[in-house]
Amino acid sequence: MRAAWIAAAALLVSLMSTTCPAPAAAQAPPRPAPHQALPPDERQIIERNPERWKRLSPQEQQRALENYRHWRAMTPEQRQAARERMRQFRALPPEEKSRILQDFQRWNELSEERRRELQEAYDRFQRLPPERRERILERHRQLEALPADERTRVMENFERWQRMTPDEQRQIRERHRRGRTKSDAAPREDRARER
Repeated sequence: MRAAWIAAAALLVSLMSTTCPAPAAAQAPPRPAPHQALPPDERQIIERNPERWKRLSPQEQQRALENYRHWRAMTPEQRQAARERMRQFRALPPEEKSRILQDFQRWNELSEERRRELQEAYDRFQRLPPERRERILERHRQLEALPADERTRVMENFERWQRMTPDEQRQIRERHRRGRTKSDAAPREDRARER
């Protein structure tokens, strides 16, 4: 779900950056665009609003063309899904839109390698059975509900766990299992004595 929002935010940001002119102080002086070599459909983008096109930086022009090419390569179903996500995005409260755009900005600041790792992790998550995904999401909600200091402690323990070798993790699991068995037996003994 978050990847879908990131995709929607990406589309929104790219559309905003190609349709909104830069502030006057940041505008480069108008210059002729080397668009004669472009295919006719791409030239039409420029010819719809040549003044706006001239105000875009070369990077913004390139991004606008890449976005257009990406849009054209999408299937009708993908375009419809993108339109629907954009409609949903526009209907969100301003603070939610802001959070999504900030997430998108953080995503863009990640290295290509880190984005690939996160995308692969998301894809693995999506392939999990629904009940497993729900258990993971429930644990995440529980973590988010913890007070900040306790959440920090849990995350530090998790990071420590990640640094452990598989053998160290196995030993801790075994110790935990033995400890739980003893603590489970104690209440039963207490109940037996009470009778």
